[in-house]
Amino acid sequence: MNKRLKKQASNFLKCGLMGWGLECFWTGCGSLCAGKDRKMHCETSLWMFPIYGMASVLTPLCHAMEGKNVMLRGSVYTTCIFLAEYSTGTWLKKKNCCPWDYSDAKSNYKGIVRFDYAPLWFLVGLMYEKILLKE
Repeated sequence: MNKRLKKQASNFLKCGLMGWGLECFWTGCGSLCAGKDRKMHCETSLWMFPIYGMASVLTPLCHAMEGKNVMLRGSVYTTCIFLAEYSTGTWLKKKNCCPWDYSDAKSNYKGIVRFDYAPLWFLVGLMYEKILLKE
């Protein structure tokens, strides 16, 4: 396996694991805050690992935006994450296996995207950037 392919595979694994870990943290804290579960059980799906891992395709974009304003970079990453969430969610819904449903949230689009998560995705995008720009 050549060096570039190894790096891409490594970035996919890192992004997938980071996303999965953050999702476990987020849903575990959410169960505690909602008063449902003091044990902070989290909720995720095997589908989520490759979805989070897909963030590795942002590597060229991260390099192209090096040195740019953090607000611009975070906003671009947020948009990319929303597009990925919408496209994967739409595909998974057609297969009747989408692990998330935001229909009850006020700022949702088709139950697939929550616009009130924009600040969260902004930060997650910048975290992915840190991973993807490491040599």
